[in-house]
Amino acid sequence: MPSPSTPQKPAAPPAGPAATPTSTHGSRRWLVLATVALAQLMVVLDATIVNIALPSAQLDLAFSDNDRQWVVTAYALAFGSLLLLGGRLSDMLGRRRMFLIGLVGFALASALGGAAVNFPMLVGARALQGVFAAVLAPAALSVLTTTFTDPKERGRAFGVFGAIAGMGGAIGLLLGGFLTQNLDWRWNLYVNVLIAVIAFVAGTVLLPRGGHSGRQSLDAPGVLLGSVGLFALVFGFSQAEPQGWDAPVTWVSLALSVVLLVAFVLRQRTSANPVLPLGIILDRDRGGAFIAILVAGSGMFGVFLFLTYYLQATLEFSPMRTGTAFLPMVVSIIITAQIQNNILLPRLGPRIIVPIGMALGALAMFSFTLLEVDSTYIHVLPGLILLGVGMGSIMPPSFQIATLGIDRRQAGAASAMVSTSQQVGGAIGTALLNTLAATAATSYIATQSSQTPQVMAEAALHSYSTAYTASAVIFLLGGIATVSLFRTRTDRAARAAASAPLDGDQAPVVAH
Repeated sequence: MPSPSTPQKPAAPPAGPAATPTSTHGSRRWLVLATVALAQLMVVLDATIVNIALPSAQLDLAFSDNDRQWVVTAYALAFGSLLLLGGRLSDMLGRRRMFLIGLVGFALASALGGAAVNFPMLVGARALQGVFAAVLAPAALSVLTTTFTDPKERGRAFGVFGAIAGMGGAIGLLLGGFLTQNLDWRWNLYVNVLIAVIAFVAGTVLLPRGGHSGRQSLDAPGVLLGSVGLFALVFGFSQAEPQGWDAPVTWVSLALSVVLLVAFVLRQRTSANPVLPLGIILDRDRGGAFIAILVAGSGMFGVFLFLTYYLQATLEFSPMRTGTAFLPMVVSIIITAQIQNNILLPRLGPRIIVPIGMALGALAMFSFTLLEVDSTYIHVLPGLILLGVGMGSIMPPSFQIATLGIDRRQAGAASAMVSTSQQVGGAIGTALLNTLAATAATSYIATQSSQTPQVMAEAALHSYSTAYTASAVIFLLGGIATVSLFRTRTDRAARAAASAPLDGDQAPVVAH
C-alpha cells in the first residue's frame, strides 16, 4: 500500500454544474438517500430473512436437511461472485439504469421464489435474487457516493446507510419471524416485491440520468477471473461446515480461488479498462475500511447465527419473539451511527473510532460466553447493546472512508468492493464459526457418559460459547489491523492540504 509520505491527489469530479450532485438534486437528495437506503435494506435483510422461514419451507416443499443450506448458499454465491461485474456495469452503463434494473430483477426473482412449487424452483429463484442484488448493491452505494459531497451531509447520509448495513441482518430476523408466524413463509420473499416497487417508483422520479463513464469496453477476462475466483472462494467456505475442511470440494475450491484471484490482480495491472482499478484497494485508508467491513461481516455471524439458536432452542423463544429480541441492538446501531459519523468521526477520525468499535464487538461476544442454560434475556441484553454500539462505530465510518475521494467514474467499482468485503466476510464467518461450534459440541459429547437432554443442551451451549470466543478474537484482530492501516488525522490533513491547490473542492472531504 502507498506510503503516508507519498501524497496522492484524490480524483476530482468533472468541472461544471453537472459535477455537483448536491446542486443537481437540490433538496431531493435526502429523498434519494431514503430510496437507496430502502433498496440496500432489501438486499441486506434477504441474507437472513429466509433463515427463519426455512423450517416451514422445508415442510411445505419436502426437501432434506442436507439440501436446505442451498436456499441460503445460492443467494450468497451469486451475490458475492458477481459484485465486481455489477460495479463495473454501474460505472459503464449508468448508476440510475443499473439501480432500476436491479430492483426490477430482484422483485421478479422474489416473486418467483415465493411462488415456488418445488425445491429446485426455490433455489433457482434465490440464485437469481443474488444476481440482481450484485447489480443493485453497488449501484445504490455509488449513487450515494456521488450525491453527497458536502462533508456534514455526507456524514449524515453514510451514517444512515452504514447503520442499515449493520442492522439489516437483525431486521431480517425480526421481519422473518413476524411474516412466518403471522402469514406464511412465502411472504418472506413476496415482501421484497412491495419494497422494490416503492424504491423503483422513487428512483425513477428522483435519480438523475447519466453518471456513466461512456463507451468503454468490458474487460471480459478480468470479469471471468474475478467472478469465478470469488465464486470458488464463497463456495469453498460454504462447503467447509457440511463437507469438512479436508473434503476435496472444500480445499480444491479454496485453492482454485487463490489462483484465480491472483491471476485477476495481475490482469488488473495491465488492463486498459480494469474491472477493479487497483488504486482503489491499495490506498491505506480504503484498505483499512474494506478490512473493517470484512471483519464486521465475519464476526457478526457469531450473534446472528448462534444467538438465534440460543434464544429459540435454549430459551424457547418463538420466531417472532426471537426477532424482537434483537431490537435493542438495532436501536443502538441507529443512534450510534449518527453520533459517530456526525460528531465523533470528524473530530477523532476512523483510526480511533473503528478500532473502538472492534473492541466493543469483542467485549459483546465475550459477554455472550457467560450465558448459561438457565440464563434469561436480561443476561443477553447487555451484549446486544454493546454489539449495536460497536457495529454503529464500525460500519458507517468504514462505508464512508471506503468511497472517499473516489473518481466519480470509479464509484461503482469502489462500491462493489464494499459489498464484496461484506459478503466474503459473511461466508468466512459462517464457515469458520460453524466448524468450530460443531467440533466443540462433538468433543463435549464424547467426554460425557450419556447423551441425556441435559447433556445435549450443555453441548449446544458449549458450541455457542466457542463460536462467540472465536468471534471476539476476529474483532480484536480487526482492531489491530485497522489501527495499523488507517492514517492519522495529521497525515490525512497534510495530504488534503497538498491536494488543495489542485482539488480544492474535494480537500475538506478528504480532511475527515
